[in-house]
Amino acid sequence: MSNDVFQDVPVIPFEGPDSRNPLAFKHYEADAVVAGKPMREHLRFAAAYWHTMRNPLGDPFGVGTAKMPWDDGSDSIDNALRRADVFFEFLGKIGIDYYCFHDRDVAPELSTQGATSDALDRVVNHLQEHQVASGRRLLWGTACLFAHPRYVHGAATSCSVDVFACAAAQVRHALDCTHRLGGAGYVFWGGREGYTSLLNTDMQREREHLARFLHMAVEHKQSIGFDGALYIEPKPMEPATHQYDSDAAACLNFLREFDLLEHFMLNIETNHATLAGHGMEHELKVAANADRLGSIDANMGHPQLGWDTDQFPMDLADATRVMLVVLEMGGFTTGGLNFDAKRRRESFDPVDLFHAHIGGMDTFARALKSADVVLRDGRLSSFLKQRYSEWDSDLGQRIEAGEIGLVELEAIANQRGEPVLRSGRQEMLEGIFNDAL
Repeated sequence: MSNDVFQDVPVIPFEGPDSRNPLAFKHYEADAVVAGKPMREHLRFAAAYWHTMRNPLGDPFGVGTAKMPWDDGSDSIDNALRRADVFFEFLGKIGIDYYCFHDRDVAPELSTQGATSDALDRVVNHLQEHQVASGRRLLWGTACLFAHPRYVHGAATSCSVDVFACAAAQVRHALDCTHRLGGAGYVFWGGREGYTSLLNTDMQREREHLARFLHMAVEHKQSIGFDGALYIEPKPMEPATHQYDSDAAACLNFLREFDLLEHFMLNIETNHATLAGHGMEHELKVAANADRLGSIDANMGHPQLGWDTDQFPMDLADATRVMLVVLEMGGFTTGGLNFDAKRRRESFDPVDLFHAHIGGMDTFARALKSADVVLRDGRLSSFLKQRYSEWDSDLGQRIEAGEIGLVELEAIANQRGEPVLRSGRQEMLEGIFNDAL
């Protein structure tokens, strides 16, 4: 089924840190055991179909530059099937076990809902054949509820009930296709579920409609026997000025408010965390502390650009902080590290797809090893335990258990006098962290 379009690229080997071969892994050794599991099981890398196969590398000031000789630019089924062949050839040579897609990435939007659904079914059948032949799996699927003009006012939050119905039909079909492909999860990203102006927006009604939409998705998931996870992916803005799924805390609050928390996990993206004014570590901790961290979109933004640049993750320190959270929560179950990342516009040759993914995979392989060093070293966790040790005293335990009130605490404070404070030793801890990199 392959067109062998990457015939000049070998299956990417592991050659170790001394290698100078740009088409080789220096740190990612799929079956090497770290912290009790093979790297591939810790990291669960996935390739994003939308960036790998569909992104033309355009920007607001210029057309796309990507060279994709396998793609004739048409909306034909043959072209969609050919893309799938090339994608699985790429996955085989790069050694990535999972992939993610939007329904409209893999199959075209045609003139009617029925024709569009039939096209998606044909491509999904083809993807299923590739999965069986290669052993590769779908990490998660999703529906593109933001690109078509009908979603200009939102999808589940649209002011039009007919648009809401179209979005529901699209999600129903995308969920069914994800189930057929054995997907480990399904993501909701509210690309236009938000507003630009409150002058024309009934915010509460839109939020209630979004909650009803998600409840219907839960009901459908149960009716078809899909046992994968449902995820929400936070993002604060872009394209909307304010999106209802703005960050991890907002998503968790929304889920609690509308009795959805038990049904959804979060899929956190690094660049979205940046746009929300948070570090990725913060977003992951917020989700993990609520036992709702499910999967991660691995990318990074640019510190001088205030939009979603979706660059490949090359920052070892940030990646190590990510892997610390993942290891501390016991690792992924249904989720993984999805490269929601695109090559730069100047990196337009097909081989640049390999260079980009190799860089991201090696970064996270090094990060996994560094995070394991930090945890085995134990100095950071020991310092944290000591810093909060007063809360393990009788008084601390009584406060945490709700057995003491303000009046009794006032008497204790008056008796003990001014507290003695201890240094936070931030720079020392940062040095210890850097030593592990």
